[in-house]
Amino acid sequence: MPAFDVVELGPADHPDPGAEAPDFTRPLVTDEFWEDRTLSRLVSETDGPTVLVFTPMTGSFLATYVWDELAERNWDDRAGRVVGVTASTPYGIKRYLDDNGYPFAFFADPSNRVAASYGVDHDLDGMTGISEPRVAFFALDDDRTVEGAWVATDWPDFPDYDALESELGLE
Repeated sequence: MPAFDVVELGPADHPDPGAEAPDFTRPLVTDEFWEDRTLSRLVSETDGPTVLVFTPMTGSFLATYVWDELAERNWDDRAGRVVGVTASTPYGIKRYLDDNGYPFAFFADPSNRVAASYGVDHDLDGMTGISEPRVAFFALDDDRTVEGAWVATDWPDFPDYDALESELGLE
């Protein structure tokens, strides 16, 4: 694996367990289509926890590493629903799903405002006005209460997936 400089992102001001997660409306992209969907509608239609997974733009090594790991661990069968949130466009997400065959849906958030509302955005390489989500996971119940969370503090940073599954109730 190539060597990377680790960048400290610092603390994030994210919703903690017990807090209500911010609601939002964005295009929800699947391998078949996309449509505007609210998070509140998505969680209310889901039997079991909804796990929101924030990753950088689709196609980045960080995003691909995370989604490969979740697919290998069969998270799609272990949570009520696993859904990504990324700064990519619906077109980019659709290509990513076609290329990788992931069983997950993604909210397209090119403005990165959803990540900002969750306190998990960070400036990209010091470029003014350009940001992306840091890797973050939130397990939500059907009224958007956060049941578990993990947020990266470094770039790159990945969770201990066994511990994360326990934190999110996916054992």
